[in-house]
Amino acid sequence: MPAPEIPPPVGLDEVRARFDYVDPIPALITGIKYRNHRGTLAWLATAMAPLIDVGRVDVVTWAPTTPTRRRQRGFDHAELLARRVAVAVGLPATNLLDRLEGPAQTGLRRTERLSGPTFEPRRTDVIGRSVVLIDDVMTTGSTLASAALALRSMGVVSVYGLCAAHTPDQRH
Repeated sequence: MPAPEIPPPVGLDEVRARFDYVDPIPALITGIKYRNHRGTLAWLATAMAPLIDVGRVDVVTWAPTTPTRRRQRGFDHAELLARRVAVAVGLPATNLLDRLEGPAQTGLRRTERLSGPTFEPRRTDVIGRSVVLIDDVMTTGSTLASAALALRSMGVVSVYGLCAAHTPDQRH
């Protein structure tokens, strides 16, 4: 089911999600994230790509996972998705953020998620640019808001969030 309009979290100009987080989407996303099912990435990226207004943005980036989780999994699922989306829309994809170690957002209660993870700027060559920020699932928006704050501290002027899905109980 396509996701409806979503009010953007603080720091984002806009956020869109391709799907509501209802069956069969949770199985698809957890398959990518925890079981390395990369075969569905192309389909998901192709479904997300039309939600990007290519004329408004310069680069695609992602909300990275922590270095520990990346080592454990052998990949960063958000990076894989962002790179596929970037190819689909003909934009460059680049890693603009580092995520500091901290608890996984998955499995936390809503109130525990509100503080969000911490991101640090990785590059400074994006001053005055517009960025599409990719993540897999938006629940409270705290991950996107934290990442947007770090991007804006680098001089990014516009941040457009794009998620594969969002949890329908978080609509405003």
